[in-house]
Amino acid sequence: MSEPEIKPEVMRISWGPQHPMSGQTRILIDVDGEVVRRIIADIGFTHRGIEKILENRTFIQGIVPIERMVMADTANIALGYVQAVEEALGIEVPERAKWIRSLICEMGRINSHLYAFGLQVECTGYFPAVFLWTTVDREVLLDLFEKLTGARWSYSFFIPGGVRADLPEGFRDEVRRAVRYLRRRFQDYWDAMVENPLFEMRNRGVGVLSREDAIRLGATGPVLRGSGVDMDVRKDEPYAAYGDLDFKVITEKEGDCLARLKVRFHEIEQSLNIMEQIADEIPGGPVRTKVPLFPRSKPGVEALSRVETARGELGVHIFTDGGLKPYRVKINSPTLRNMYVFERLAELGRVLVADLPVILYSIDPWYLDCDR
Repeated sequence: MSEPEIKPEVMRISWGPQHPMSGQTRILIDVDGEVVRRIIADIGFTHRGIEKILENRTFIQGIVPIERMVMADTANIALGYVQAVEEALGIEVPERAKWIRSLICEMGRINSHLYAFGLQVECTGYFPAVFLWTTVDREVLLDLFEKLTGARWSYSFFIPGGVRADLPEGFRDEVRRAVRYLRRRFQDYWDAMVENPLFEMRNRGVGVLSREDAIRLGATGPVLRGSGVDMDVRKDEPYAAYGDLDFKVITEKEGDCLARLKVRFHEIEQSLNIMEQIADEIPGGPVRTKVPLFPRSKPGVEALSRVETARGELGVHIFTDGGLKPYRVKINSPTLRNMYVFERLAELGRVLVADLPVILYSIDPWYLDCDR
């Protein structure tokens, strides 16, 4: 398929491939003055062949490389792969391990959303201190991760059959303290961003995605829910302990940049509630099922896992041939889907050059997730 002809009054600009935000990519924009006529996401600058790497690692060895897809949301990414392996190998997970998995995933969701807040504020060109706030407050979560898993990033804590270790002594009390602290801090975030007239002016009514277009274009996560679509894998197809936990699916109907930020903001409230529930109600019992170090699959098995990451639905599809490694792994990443939506926004409404960074980081892209 050939590139459409560029009209004389339209100029093509290359944004990237290196820019001072989250990762490396290139975005081509066709502009007519200050109006963007077309957006082309030229992805692939961070492609590392993770799907092919997984086909050359044993089922357990694959946990480490797949976590590199999204370092800010390692837990949710890893869980998608581990659940697919468990389905392919027929492994059952103890109930307590499921609750610990949900706890870690919600901590990861908050960590990722805090990072998204900081980038979106930076893109508006004002109040850079908020990015520093998010960096400092993420330390509260990273300290919990370190105490539980031994690592602050890339935990490799989820394994087929459960988790590597039980909660350490006093950990539940530390979770409760962290929840109380973050609840106080998020009132500051609300005042600094959502209730700030400058931030509101730069985000309200910008990058509007209607409910119908969000569904038609395959949006996912906060991008989809910011357009009023009540869809969350944790509720629709509960996994881990989510079927036993009480939480709401957050939606906003406006479909603009501010609505997508509000979804993430209120999702953090729900994640804090979930963390508190788990600290209070986690059942006892073992935290993993005994699994061989090198488990062998049956030939011809096909397994699909769906999880709700911070950026939306992640699908991991595994095929087996009876060996120690998966025959084929296919990953459906949320950033790739949402970048397709981002490309279409110039066709759906008026987009100005100055609004592009604000719109892009309301999508909350993670280019390593996009490229895989």
